[in-house]
Amino acid sequence: MYENSFQQTSKNTVFKLSDKITFGRNVVFGKECKYVEIGYGCFLGNDLYIDVPELIIGDYTTIHRGTSIHGYRPCNIGHNCWIGQFSILDSIGGLLIGNNVGIGAHSQLWSHIKFGDTLEGCRWNKAKKLIVEDDVWFVGHCIVSPIVAQKKSMLLVGGVITKDMKKNHVYAGVPAKDITNVVGLQFNEVSYEEKVKKFEKLYFDFLESNNMLKNSFQIEIVKSFNNMEFKKDIVYFNLYDRTYIPLRNEIEYRFMKYLLYDKAKFIPIIA
Repeated sequence: MYENSFQQTSKNTVFKLSDKITFGRNVVFGKECKYVEIGYGCFLGNDLYIDVPELIIGDYTTIHRGTSIHGYRPCNIGHNCWIGQFSILDSIGGLLIGNNVGIGAHSQLWSHIKFGDTLEGCRWNKAKKLIVEDDVWFVGHCIVSPIVAQKKSMLLVGGVITKDMKKNHVYAGVPAKDITNVVGLQFNEVSYEEKVKKFEKLYFDFLESNNMLKNSFQIEIVKSFNNMEFKKDIVYFNLYDRTYIPLRNEIEYRFMKYLLYDKAKFIPIIA
């Protein structure tokens, strides 16, 4: 069920683990962990330290080695996320990371600022939830304050962001500024017809690269899952809202891994 194993320092932790999860060496769940839920197909690399009261991770999320996830409040990470090595995810004020989020190596996401002597009058003492919405990308070596990063926003390498990020805008610098008018949006509009054409090509490229016939792995593109009768051997994809009905078999697993990280990302819907 799992490759390798993990360590826990509390016997009271409740684990809910899906299939196809890979744990690297020295993955440690600390004393504060009360509930841990990890989705299908996730990868947790070597030397991770996790110590939050509640950790929920969606399907196919990757967390690379040396990353620390800590704090007093729950940390939720969505589907298809990628967290680079030696990153820090702080959940002292709470941390919510949406689906398809990229966090480049050596990045730091902070939900609090505390240290100075408040008795002596230090004014800097605050904890606030950090919210990262779907398809956000912190390219790498980024430092993020407790902001709201709206969908599809992007912070370029080495950026330090202290203010909310607007939807599909691009930021850079220290402190980061909006440079969308210079470099353009992270995401361009793509027509439905073009998505279908590209996705069908990805599917046939996958079959060809694995020397597979079409009938050995069947998919169907639909516009809605409403009032459908599902066949048990077909994986259904909705390109309007980027969802799919999983079968959870080996070929589908390989196809979804093939699509990640720079081809296509889909959110599972249980029919």
